[in-house]
Amino acid sequence: MSAPSTVLVTGGAGFIGSHACVELLDHGYELIVVDNYSNSTPQVLTRVERIAGRFVGAIYELDIRDRHALSAVFDRHSVDAVVHFAARKAVGESTRMPVEYYDTNVGGTTALLRVMHEHGVHQLVFSSSCSIYGDAGSGLLDEATPARPTNPYAASKWTCEQILADVCRRCPEYTVLCLRYFNPAGAHPSGLLGEDPCRTPENLMPYVAQVAIGRRERVRVFGADYPTPDGTAIRDYLHVVDTVEAHRVALDHLADGPGMYVYNLGVGMGSSVLDVVATFSEACGRPIPYEVTARRPGDVAELVADATAVTRAWGWRPSRDLADMCRDAWRFQQLNPYGYAGSARRPNLKR
Repeated sequence: MSAPSTVLVTGGAGFIGSHACVELLDHGYELIVVDNYSNSTPQVLTRVERIAGRFVGAIYELDIRDRHALSAVFDRHSVDAVVHFAARKAVGESTRMPVEYYDTNVGGTTALLRVMHEHGVHQLVFSSSCSIYGDAGSGLLDEATPARPTNPYAASKWTCEQILADVCRRCPEYTVLCLRYFNPAGAHPSGLLGEDPCRTPENLMPYVAQVAIGRRERVRVFGADYPTPDGTAIRDYLHVVDTVEAHRVALDHLADGPGMYVYNLGVGMGSSVLDVVATFSEACGRPIPYEVTARRPGDVAELVADATAVTRAWGWRPSRDLADMCRDAWRFQQLNPYGYAGSARRPNLKR
């Protein structure tokens, strides 16, 4: 089986999806992008094309839960493989709106699988998450670590993985590469692409960046009483450019054989919330004010990857560190102080 040449990217205007589009265009893939712009903007894809120096083949505004609309896309195009990013992704938000998370993440995935199957497309790279490991304690987590999701977002991703594994067991024509990445962060080094959530950032680095640029007063540190060296939660941060490079490598390995394969993506080193604040302060040349608040429901103390399996299988490993992530995220924030909409966008109320 040859490597795919035409790839459908769900959620292609999102933070990781847009960077993936650049990576795939740079390596000669033809793209079809679908996105409902619930947490993104069509302007992102114009920037993707500017960076790549190529047009995205086709762009559709739709919700992947709409099987009729999605099926029409497959009717119009010959799709070799799908890279599936489209999902709700915030831990804290998921504890406030669990039904919406299951509906979008699980319902969207099953709708996609049905349409793929109806059109004879059986190659998928799935965006999963380290959050499925839950409260696994300290130390490096490998792919054999039992899943213990502690919030609806994590549980929705784990449910999707179980569905995909069962489909692969019962339908031997499927190949699914499931990438459990830890905490993607940073931005494209050009400063044209970055993380620009439509609402209050739920992820740490874009919130820190908005404090640094003056859109918000201070960083909220959710808990300083965890069993970690400085009391704040520890995560394994992975540069978004490294993250999407791994997806491109994954497409090359869809031809390795049928079944489902699961790989962690991470650097294998943890950074606390205060580490991120300090490193970002160095990147922007000014102190980042912060305040400690109560722990956030669904959070755990530490999540750090053992990502050696993907290196053994594909020879891939990340090449960028936390300082690179902060530097690139700060460049994006400086060039886009109010996000993709530019100066026309009103800043959010400071909190």
